[in-house]
Amino acid sequence: MKAIHLSCLSHIARTAPCATGIGTRRIARGYRLPLVTLLLALSAVGADRAYASDPVGIYALVDKVVFEPNETNPERIQVWGAFAIAEGYGYTYKNAERGYLYYKANSEKPIACRNEWTDLKTVAGTGQIVAFGSRYTEKGKIRKKETTPENPDVYPVAMGLTKVKERDDYEPLKQLAKLRDAKPGNATPAAPGKNP
Repeated sequence: MKAIHLSCLSHIARTAPCATGIGTRRIARGYRLPLVTLLLALSAVGADRAYASDPVGIYALVDKVVFEPNETNPERIQVWGAFAIAEGYGYTYKNAERGYLYYKANSEKPIACRNEWTDLKTVAGTGQIVAFGSRYTEKGKIRKKETTPENPDVYPVAMGLTKVKERDDYEPLKQLAKLRDAKPGNATPAAPGKNP
């Protein structure tokens, strides 16, 4: 009985899945290159589809960050620059525009908020486009330069702050790059207003 079992294993080792009738492994190896090529092509298509269901809430070009009441223990933040904010589900974004976002710390995740605020300050003025927040939660609203900062939105903690590799074929990034290259005048933060 043992001898029959070993001979059966020997036969399986020499051929491709013999029960399916595909043939020997040498024949199967000939299809490896086209298979790898097909997998690479499908993964490239998948990379473009990642943008088709983009989960990012806000793409931002940060010019300046203002902490309130101070940088040591901030409770609120003004993020000045240009922003493309997600709308609805899928891949659409509002047209990128300049202004500022005004946030208060998320009471459920205050440490994550302050860490991301520090990261926002680090990229401020560098021309680096970043992404934060989630398409599927509240993102806050863009306020005009003249608007007094009051009633801050809750900071949208989601996937962290991410530096974005720019693409000419993705509309929100293209719009932000265009605003950056237009060299706007100085962005001046508004005076702090009364906060709840």
